[in-house]
Amino acid sequence: MSLEKIVDVQGSSACSVKSEVAAQPFKLRAPDGFTIGGFVWRDQITDGSARPVVIINPATSVLCRYYFRFATFLFRHGFDVITYDYRGIGESRPRRLRGFEASWADWGRLDFEAVLQHADTSFPGQPIDVVAHSAGGMVLGLAPSNPLIRRVFTVGAQCAFWRDYAPDKRLRMLAKWHLFMPLLTALFGYFPGKRIGWIEDTPKGIVRDWVSSPERLRDSWRKGSRTHSDDSFVLEQQFAAITAPILAFSVTDDEFATVPAIDRLLANFVNCSRMHLRITPDSIDEPRIGHFGFFHSRFEEKLWSIPLQWLKFGQFPEVYAEIWPKSSKAAKVATP
Repeated sequence: MSLEKIVDVQGSSACSVKSEVAAQPFKLRAPDGFTIGGFVWRDQITDGSARPVVIINPATSVLCRYYFRFATFLFRHGFDVITYDYRGIGESRPRRLRGFEASWADWGRLDFEAVLQHADTSFPGQPIDVVAHSAGGMVLGLAPSNPLIRRVFTVGAQCAFWRDYAPDKRLRMLAKWHLFMPLLTALFGYFPGKRIGWIEDTPKGIVRDWVSSPERLRDSWRKGSRTHSDDSFVLEQQFAAITAPILAFSVTDDEFATVPAIDRLLANFVNCSRMHLRITPDSIDEPRIGHFGFFHSRFEEKLWSIPLQWLKFGQFPEVYAEIWPKSSKAAKVATP
């Protein structure tokens, strides 16, 4: 699925997904008082203590509604599920984005932190797992409560560093995301992504983080977010606090999530066991998967068993060990 088409998918049918239990909207307060909105699937009949709860961390400026089909799938297979929007996006959007301040650090240290704490208190005794898409993998490492997490499954998670973009797409992506996007943001005071059919409208601070080098981004995170200027916060210590095993999934036609991009992010999780599973679309008889395709319902039969078995048992299906050639380092990468 192309990035340009994701808005149509989000807006057309995400709310019409039918499930045994309808998604219930919720609002909660982040540590700084900002209101975060999202949806929850919760089994009210069986004993909840045996059901893990999965938090879905969205990609940058992708509505949480985009993940409804996948959330419903997880719910049908024995998980309670929480989806939510970061501040500035979707259910967590203020009335005006012009002049609204938000950063990736805010999304992690405040928004994801609030959802983690909510899962811990509202689902007592239930294991907490996380599915993180794209920038949701970075957000994962920034929340002070991330030691609560039991297991992590990431999809195309990386740091959005331009040098890691696919070489044959790099110039086009630089022009699109590192030239045109910042220019429009400077003009409007936010990025009007929805108006031009790219992504959701996006706060200017997120655009600033997107176009920053990893070194500049680390410096800003070390100093804390706009709302947390505590100089004692150290990025490496926060990422190191999480010990949950990570299964990172990527596809070869994802121009953002190349092998160097995936490895760059995984290297920050120094106290986690990390495995990177990478496939080609033709290995599952598909012409394309891309950066957003994994969560489309057409891949339920072919791909969704991977996170299901990982989150349930800490394993991935044996059939995929045959699909991914063991002789290819790029196809299957494991780091201790």
